[in-house]
Amino acid sequence: MSEKARNDADDTPEFGQLDGIVGFHIRLAHGAVYRHFTETFTGLDLTQKQVSVLWLVGENPGVAQIELGGRLRMDRATTMTIINRLQARGYLRRERSSSDGRKQALHLTPEGEAALEQAKNSIAEHEAWLKGRFTPQEVEKLVEMLERIHE
Repeated sequence: MSEKARNDADDTPEFGQLDGIVGFHIRLAHGAVYRHFTETFTGLDLTQKQVSVLWLVGENPGVAQIELGGRLRMDRATTMTIINRLQARGYLRRERSSSDGRKQALHLTPEGEAALEQAKNSIAEHEAWLKGRFTPQEVEKLVEMLERIHE
């Protein structure tokens, strides 16, 4: 935390040596972003991973379940659990892949399309909150730098 930020927030404790730990600041930033995301999505009753699954299936109708998990870097068990929950809510349907009968092809239902549209509206609100803290150039640079960590 910068000296200015410490002076602006009298009740914020100094972090001492933690202040120089990049991972510590990433964790704090993640917590703030996650809290806002959760508040924004309260009425939808969807998690970040569930929204990501709906979004990718919406953009890639017929995507294989295993490919979807790989794109989102989720293990098979997590992917299956999320897809099972979305299917139980009537948002997704599974079909046998026409190109490979061993694979499950995923498609949004009309209810899933409606839920995704609501989620996209909430994401737009959340993104406006987040991006509002930076200039457009800073957002571009931030995304570039974060990609170095997760890629």
